[in-house]
Amino acid sequence: MKIFDEIVKENIDSLIVLNPKNIMYLTGFNPSSSSFLIIKDEPILFTSKMDFEDASINSEIHVEEFKSLDEIKKHLKGVVGLENSITLGTFKRLKKDTSFEVKITDAVYRLRQIKSNDEIKNIIKAIDIAENSIKNVEFDDIKSENEIAAEIEYTMRLGGSNKAAFDTIVASGKRSSLPHAVVSNKPVERPIVIDWGAIYNNYCSDTTRTIIETEKQEEIFDIVLEAQKSAIDVIKPGIKASYVDKVARDVIEEYGYGDSFIHSTGHGVGLEVHEGPSLSKNETAKLEKDMVITIEPGIYLKNEFGIRIEDMVHVGNKGRVLNKIKKKIDI
Repeated sequence: MKIFDEIVKENIDSLIVLNPKNIMYLTGFNPSSSSFLIIKDEPILFTSKMDFEDASINSEIHVEEFKSLDEIKKHLKGVVGLENSITLGTFKRLKKDTSFEVKITDAVYRLRQIKSNDEIKNIIKAIDIAENSIKNVEFDDIKSENEIAAEIEYTMRLGGSNKAAFDTIVASGKRSSLPHAVVSNKPVERPIVIDWGAIYNNYCSDTTRTIIETEKQEEIFDIVLEAQKSAIDVIKPGIKASYVDKVARDVIEEYGYGDSFIHSTGHGVGLEVHEGPSLSKNETAKLEKDMVITIEPGIYLKNEFGIRIEDMVHVGNKGRVLNKIKKKIDI
């Protein structure tokens, strides 16, 4: 397991993993309740009685039933790594009356950023399921935002998605200027921003398309598309994630809409729809080979409309767009 190399580099004797996605990444078992994974010379996964049978079948690591934190502590000594997502309450209970030293680490999260061939295949399948779902929506019928979102999510389920990767966004008319708008029951107007994703074998996809109508909307659409293309063109291993954000942002600023690009340019995607790295101006990380990231610039004109285009990109020798669906959906 690669995680052993990571904790050795950090001089950690054992690692406690609590995040369910991290446990699944390391063991193949997806917990439905609290579980403790201890990474050491002989790793152990502690699960509740409710999960024990499922874990015993699916976990690649030895499973024992969780009974108490005191039992967990017996397996810990020296320098113990804790995930930076650990709750304060759990941290205090683990540290009470113990002699081991604690070190906060993001080792598992770092490993998850680099995708294997199988992980990339699962992500591509999740993209295909999502893209096929939108092809079945009859936009010419009078529909509400909620109806469109429901049709997309229903079709993704039929196509093999475990569930939607996140709550589908369908924001139309003036509401399209809200990047994370919650769907409403109002009839759709143009433009229509649709942000949706599927999950296949636990791996997520995340795509956005904007259906436009007027000349002004097309003008803004073309600026966003130019920003996206410019950002994708500079993607390669070793480049700063913040530089990719800057390239997209510079294009939009050149057209005078810099203040209307109000979020980062993208993020990593995998077992969770938002993973590292962040493609933002404050990100210090560099892109690495076999990361999968989104590139999603947008322009949001308050009380008018918003345009966003989002694709998923595999970092190879250069950026490879994994989406197949057209940037501009003609209806």
